[in-house]
Amino acid sequence: MGGQHFGELAKVRGIVIHKLSPYEQKAFAGAISKGVPNTFRRISSQIFRVVPPFIVGYFVYNYVEGLHDSYLRKNPKDFENDV
Repeated sequence: MGGQHFGELAKVRGIVIHKLSPYEQKAFAGAISKGVPNTFRRISSQIFRVVPPFIVGYFVYNYVEGLHDSYLRKNPKDFENDV
């Protein structure tokens, strides 16, 4: 087993592995020409599924917070006859 690296300890028959050097790859190949339009397409296809629940959630949260604040305030009419 001398001279073999960890990933090459056994020979497996019937499996073909192709490797490409990281120096031969283009890290951002097609990022602008394909990635940006694909991002806009995916956002526009999902926006009507995601945004309405957030809008409803915001209005419910805002309403409940207003109710909670109003319940915390004292009623001035309860203290009219205090001396």
